[in-house]
Amino acid sequence: MSNIAVIGAGSWGTTLAYLLSKKGFDISLWVYEKDLADEMKKTRINRLYLIDVTLPENIKISHHIDDVIEKAQYILNVVPAQFTRIVFKESLPSISKEAIIISAAKGIERGTLMTISSVLKELSGRKIAVLSGPSFAKEVIKNLPTAVTLATEDKDTRLTLQDIFNTNSFRVYTHDDILGVEIGGALKNVIAIASGISYGLGLGLNARASLITRGLAEMTRLGVAMGAKERTFSGLSGLGDLVLTCTGALSRNYTLGIKLGQGMKLKDILDQTVSVVEGVATAESAFELSKKYSVEMPIVEQVYKIIYKYKNPALAVNDLMSRSLKSEFY
Repeated sequence: MSNIAVIGAGSWGTTLAYLLSKKGFDISLWVYEKDLADEMKKTRINRLYLIDVTLPENIKISHHIDDVIEKAQYILNVVPAQFTRIVFKESLPSISKEAIIISAAKGIERGTLMTISSVLKELSGRKIAVLSGPSFAKEVIKNLPTAVTLATEDKDTRLTLQDIFNTNSFRVYTHDDILGVEIGGALKNVIAIASGISYGLGLGLNARASLITRGLAEMTRLGVAMGAKERTFSGLSGLGDLVLTCTGALSRNYTLGIKLGQGMKLKDILDQTVSVVEGVATAESAFELSKKYSVEMPIVEQVYKIIYKYKNPALAVNDLMSRSLKSEFY
């Protein structure tokens, strides 16, 4: 059986390690926090991020990344987007030249405005794939039906990875548009913050439906301008993930938005949040990308201003609704 390294032991990384281990693969799981790694070796439970499951013995747990990746045929990146470059730059000498890297991180790197697959490709020169879609970890771990997309350029690699990740409850579709899959997975977090703000302000379900629909239009416009395929955004990594993240109580980005809409300060919210809320950093990157590609993204712009310019959320809503009138499709 294949040796698979899972880099990152948050809720999603731990879930994917568990899912793959149940298929009989030998899994090595890298845990950033040394104390947590030591504890997990003894208890087989990730107390900090996923307390609901006991990890089987065929998952090797380590705080030392070189031990995790040195024999891996497949390396699954579940490190938060803004830390991926740091982690992989340090571990490059231990990665096999034949290894395939699969990224399940969702975000756009600050500063460079690169997708995470582009960061990994630049650093490693290895084959890169992307796994994305509407998939709350707490539901996947319970074997509730879930469907995701796995994208990579090479057809044989797509089919191999599809077979590796697919289970009776975790259905994997294939695609060749890596860029589109990543843009959808990253930007849906920004729109989810907007959706949460709307809920926190008590604006009702009509407003949420409008934000989801117009948010999808913004994601699509930017993706196409960057070279992605328009149809990708109607799929699982676009519309599917967007709907889930904009409506689900398990969404960290949606929850953060609700608290912003209720008047809490961003710093206070983040101080109370254990896991990384990717939409906060992505809001800045998405706003900068909209300027770089001259794409109109009014929802993203208002989320950016609320987070980074301390704009009043109610005023942001008023500015969205009072914009000049337009045709829906242009």
